[in-house]
Amino acid sequence: MPKSIVAALQIGSLPGGKGETLEQILSYEQAIIESGAGLVVMPEALLGGYPKGEGFGTQLGYRLPEGREAFARYFANAIEVPGAETEALAGLSARTGANLVLGVIERSGSTLYCTALYFEPHTGLVAKHRKLMPTGTERLIWGKGDGSTLPVIDSQVGRVGAAVCWENMMPLLRTAMYAKGVEVWCAPTVDEREMWQVSMRHIAHEGRCFVVSACQVQPSPQALGLAIANWPAERPLIAGGSVIIGPMGDVLAGPLLGGAGLLTAEIDTDELVRARYDYDVVGHYARPDVFELTVDERAKPGVRFI
Repeated sequence: MPKSIVAALQIGSLPGGKGETLEQILSYEQAIIESGAGLVVMPEALLGGYPKGEGFGTQLGYRLPEGREAFARYFANAIEVPGAETEALAGLSARTGANLVLGVIERSGSTLYCTALYFEPHTGLVAKHRKLMPTGTERLIWGKGDGSTLPVIDSQVGRVGAAVCWENMMPLLRTAMYAKGVEVWCAPTVDEREMWQVSMRHIAHEGRCFVVSACQVQPSPQALGLAIANWPAERPLIAGGSVIIGPMGDVLAGPLLGGAGLLTAEIDTDELVRARYDYDVVGHYARPDVFELTVDERAKPGVRFI
């Protein structure tokens, strides 16, 4: 059982919205079956979209009416968890026999969250992780997750956990996930930069775990009908870069650049013991007499009725 196939599905949100994007995800059913993948990781904000270049009509100290209209459209394209879209994804997991981890924009009340969802073939939606720290102006449109959604789950490919995009650069979050025994680290993202590849290799090497990173791929803004100032005409909005890394930081597959596709690699979780022989970041290489991390996993709803 320790040997299995893992995959990163590199696709992007489609202009037609969540319905069209969901159909695109479902269209990969046969490819997933043929790959034999026991885990498929998909990008950040795939259902709901990553509005790169959108300013939402905001300047420091004031917001314009057209920005509120843009947010209302974005809000309408988000999904409920659970909801119709999660039912469809649970069906995909069941039919392919693969665990799924993918990024969505989750609507809860009047707040949006950048969320990673976990699906298991026999039980459907089993967990979610809300991005703890939206980056830069993402904070304008997304709420912050809390410690109650930091799952690491047992799966057919090993113990699986996820961190979304630049959360991966939060050292204390990584430490908490390592302490939960993550074996296959999932990294949904829209970061296409070379430094992202460096970060993925570092996390695999630091945590002595397998890393599966799935990035969106999007054509140029002009092809999408977007107007982004000073954007080169031929440059993609998001160029991809999905990658699979081994526990010594070695690249097993990818990076996949410039187009959609299903990237796969075989992993063997028995390798983790060998990799951690000389470096177990939360075991023999930790110094609990000097350093201690406390993780508050309580939900923080803001209002409690007792």
